[in-house]
Amino acid sequence: MSTTTIAPVRAEAGGYVVRTAGPQDIGGARAVMLDTVYRDLRSGYVPRWHADIIDPEAAYLRPARCTLLVAERDGEIVATGAVRDRGPQAPPNPQWVADRFPSGTTAQLCRVYVAPEHRRHGLARRMVRELRDFVARAGGYEAVYLHTDPAVPGAEPFWRSLAGEVCDERALPGGGQGIVHFELPLPPEAPQPLPFK
Repeated sequence: MSTTTIAPVRAEAGGYVVRTAGPQDIGGARAVMLDTVYRDLRSGYVPRWHADIIDPEAAYLRPARCTLLVAERDGEIVATGAVRDRGPQAPPNPQWVADRFPSGTTAQLCRVYVAPEHRRHGLARRMVRELRDFVARAGGYEAVYLHTDPAVPGAEPFWRSLAGEVCDERALPGGGQGIVHFELPLPPEAPQPLPFK
């Protein structure tokens, strides 16, 4: 299990609690992720893209430099956000994008999903803030990368408000995969929490 944690659990406005996921949260997190890939992304489950959704514990909870966060309200998981320690692969991504964000030194933000009825409450921004803090505490990362599907309502403007565009595949010959690649500023190194005595 990952030993790097987020800030202490606290309720936010609206009764939302953002925290590091544990094994008891896997079912709820998986439901949010699968709902999103079917409803918003409209791709459905594609094994080569979504294997981490089927086994989030192996993808995010066990590796020390990865994490899965959940937002909970009234006992229900309503949002997710994750960091994995690998960059985009080529193919299907452009080779130069893969070269810019190599695995091992790239923290990839992924699965930042909020159930529709819980959007517009600042949960995605809170997730990104907590994930960036995790990256700083984990150490060893040289870049923070993510990609998004601009066909998802609100996704592209949200990420443009936080990150710099690296590549908009819609401008490539043939349109590529139609996704937009972004880089977030690397957070300053966060101090490690002091151990209890």
